[in-house]
Amino acid sequence: MAELWNEIRKIPSVTRFLCGSSLLVTVPVMLEIVSPYSIVFVKELVTRHYQVWRVFTSFFLGSSGINYIFDFVMLYRNSSQLETAYYARRSADYAWQLLLAGASILVLNIPLHSFVHTRPLLLALTYLSSRLAPPGSQTSLFGLISFPVVYLPFALILLDLLMGGRAAAVQSISGAIVGHLWWWGVWDTGVLRRVGTAPAWMKALVGDGGGPATGGAGSTGGVHVVPPRRLREEAQTSGHRWGTGNRLGDS
Repeated sequence: MAELWNEIRKIPSVTRFLCGSSLLVTVPVMLEIVSPYSIVFVKELVTRHYQVWRVFTSFFLGSSGINYIFDFVMLYRNSSQLETAYYARRSADYAWQLLLAGASILVLNIPLHSFVHTRPLLLALTYLSSRLAPPGSQTSLFGLISFPVVYLPFALILLDLLMGGRAAAVQSISGAIVGHLWWWGVWDTGVLRRVGTAPAWMKALVGDGGGPATGGAGSTGGVHVVPPRRLREEAQTSGHRWGTGNRLGDS
């Protein structure tokens, strides 16, 4: 038991919170211990009956069966790579920006009358990680089709359209919009970088995450990233090792 706890503690703090929250919310629903209707987001119940926990739980209620395993793995790998590579020793900033992203997703989804916001959050993380991948990086869809990693969020939206219909696709699009604003405002132009800096109370709560980065700019969580040939040759001559990533769809 102690060894298991030690392994869990190795997971970056914010990623550990996200994955733990996902399990805490989803597993009781799967086991029929908790009714999903008691934790999904219903605006009237939040604003009039003060059931504020629904705001939180709506971001972590996963789908059922094998789909949940797939989404959970993507959540862990995307978040872990972002926190260890791009937010190394800045876990508080990552947590704060996640909080802002969640609030933005909620605002966009209220007019859609969405009950669950898990998928939009996953799309936002996927969009950010795909944009931060090296230019020309490739990913594969279930190991069958290879394409530039920047198109991965759009491939997921298409899958949601095929599997869940227009409503599911629109919710995923809201996550991609937030992910784009996140990347554009914090990483590309920097116009939102100041807003994305964690306040003192968040830094005191989360800390800096500790430890050096365990990932590199060449790896993204939840996808199999292949650097373009020129970058691979440079990596071989410089001795840098690219992260192998993971194939989308593997669990």
